[in-house]
Amino acid sequence: MTKTEKTATGLDFPPGARVGIIAGGGSLPVEVAASSAERGYPPFVILMEGEVDRMAELTRYEHESLALEGIGSLIPLLRRHRVTHLVLAGEIKRRPRLLALRPSLSLLSVIPLVVAALARGDDGLLKVVTRGLEARGIKILGAHEIVPNLVAGEGVLTEAAPTKSDWLDIEAGLAAAKAIGALDIGQAAIAVGGRTIALEGIEGTAGLLDRTKLLRGHGRIAGKTRGVLVKCAKPGQELRADLPSIGPQTIDSAHAAGLAGVAVEAGRSLVLEGAATIARANALGLFVIGLPRATEQGHG
Repeated sequence: MTKTEKTATGLDFPPGARVGIIAGGGSLPVEVAASSAERGYPPFVILMEGEVDRMAELTRYEHESLALEGIGSLIPLLRRHRVTHLVLAGEIKRRPRLLALRPSLSLLSVIPLVVAALARGDDGLLKVVTRGLEARGIKILGAHEIVPNLVAGEGVLTEAAPTKSDWLDIEAGLAAAKAIGALDIGQAAIAVGGRTIALEGIEGTAGLLDRTKLLRGHGRIAGKTRGVLVKCAKPGQELRADLPSIGPQTIDSAHAAGLAGVAVEAGRSLVLEGAATIARANALGLFVIGLPRATEQGHG
């Protein structure tokens, strides 16, 4: 083969391309690996130690484990397995401890990269890492480029739809999510009764929903019904990593927190295990909606 091959994803792969996946927690690395293999590119999976929770589904592919403190061996590892294209997929809950980094010759070349990354917020870290890897000849891909059907579409995705009062919550939650995103704090907010009542922090969306469940019996939201979880990309976010995502567990937790639904940014958010997520929302009577990008939308 002498020409580049355009896959069903619209990506151009040169001859001899090899897809690698840095796999964290959740279902995203599993979906990326399966899609890559189905398209004729069996992946090489790097299992981040202590982070992966779908091990059996990932170890069916060629793989190696890597500790966060072994980051210095990442580039030699990618080169040894002839990886040309790399996807960062799944949640990594902690950062490497600088004092615990395993010494190696290759570590010397990435120490400035790691130090600069750790000095920034989450999105700053991702930008530093992706640019550093690309400077060393590895092309970074977004998970949505390998599995485009994960991307949230625009409009109501479920049987249930937002009510007029839900739209007030969507607008309040969206404004708050954009504000904390601009500060690189988080990607999500929850609004109840037209007011933002909780913001995503370091604990992530699961922790945010757990906190909201506890708040239901206290203070100013006691007795209030419904409410909406809103997730959107941070302004200027590195879209090839850490796109906002929801899955079946998000729906279950939103229901447990007494919410009426979930709103995500269409085109810049992922719906993991899509069929199962929508089916779960339908079963529980929650709505899921994809908001237009920039979301200065009107509604009836």
